[in-house]
Amino acid sequence: MKNAFYVSAAFLLTSFILLGGCKEGENGSAKPAASAKEPAVSAKEPVVLYCSVDETFATEAIKKYEEKTGRKVTLVGDTEAGKTTGLVNKIRMEKDRPRADVFWSSEQSQTVLLAREGLFAPYDSPSAKDIPDIFKDKDQLWTGFATRARVVAYNPEVMAKEDLPKRWEELGDPKYAKDVAIANPLFGTTRGHVAAMHSLWGAERFTGFLKKLVEAKATVADGNSTAVRKLIAGEVKLAMTDSDDVITAKAKGHKVEMIFPDMGDGGTMLIPNTVALVKGAPHAEDARLLIDYILSAQVEEMLAKSDSGNYPVRVELQKKLGMEFPPVSKVDYYVIADNMEPSIAICREILLK
Repeated sequence: MKNAFYVSAAFLLTSFILLGGCKEGENGSAKPAASAKEPAVSAKEPVVLYCSVDETFATEAIKKYEEKTGRKVTLVGDTEAGKTTGLVNKIRMEKDRPRADVFWSSEQSQTVLLAREGLFAPYDSPSAKDIPDIFKDKDQLWTGFATRARVVAYNPEVMAKEDLPKRWEELGDPKYAKDVAIANPLFGTTRGHVAAMHSLWGAERFTGFLKKLVEAKATVADGNSTAVRKLIAGEVKLAMTDSDDVITAKAKGHKVEMIFPDMGDGGTMLIPNTVALVKGAPHAEDARLLIDYILSAQVEEMLAKSDSGNYPVRVELQKKLGMEFPPVSKVDYYVIADNMEPSIAICREILLK
């Protein structure tokens, strides 16, 4: 009996030591402790990112994030024609049961509208400490970075720079209007651009501008990149678009250049990327970590060096990369949002009827 007792005691002691090297799982079962040398990989559900940034860049940026952190991201994009607007409508439709955690938009106008509708939660990201306040919502509902400029694209072999319009409003002149392509203003950055025109020029001048485009039979394209493609194909001589579309076309070897017409107050319109935390985000903790990454100087530098050539908002990064802002319109982003509805109503009545 004594020998049996010692054998049993030894068995129990050995079992206890072996189990001491395990941790209890969520269901009460034992599981091996993670090795300190193994990379930390999140077993959580992927954070869901609604993103209207060009798919190629967004995919590359998120891949780097996943490799760096071990966390997974479900990337949900949109079409070129409905870029941003489709995702905005999804966020509205899902407001009572959000599916998205983070909204990364390639522009600011609709981000401002969603913030006003109470669809974002405040978050003051430590990554944004060196971003100028003009690119931050006063209630910390969104943050802007990595801007593009509204430009007029042209073929230098077809039109001389000195013959081009100096102000946006001059595009309504018959000598330009008949050769202009404008993207559908119901979508994308053109939506914010026409709202800025409306806010600076007033309803009467803005309406007159659109009527001149219609009378001259200006081209309405599906999107900015389509407008540039029509320019390259020789269908038009001028395209109202974004700076990244021109930079991308030039990188492909096309004969395209751009100018920065004056909106009427000293400069052209700049369009920042914006990022926001969705209110009621299912994975809020991981969402904040993803926002910290998106707002990092690393990502802004990636955007600046990418084919889109975004202008960084960080002064130190501008100096490092030798990139300066073009002359900038003083129109306020909140004022642009205020003018979105009336400007779109006029566009539907005049330009899109």
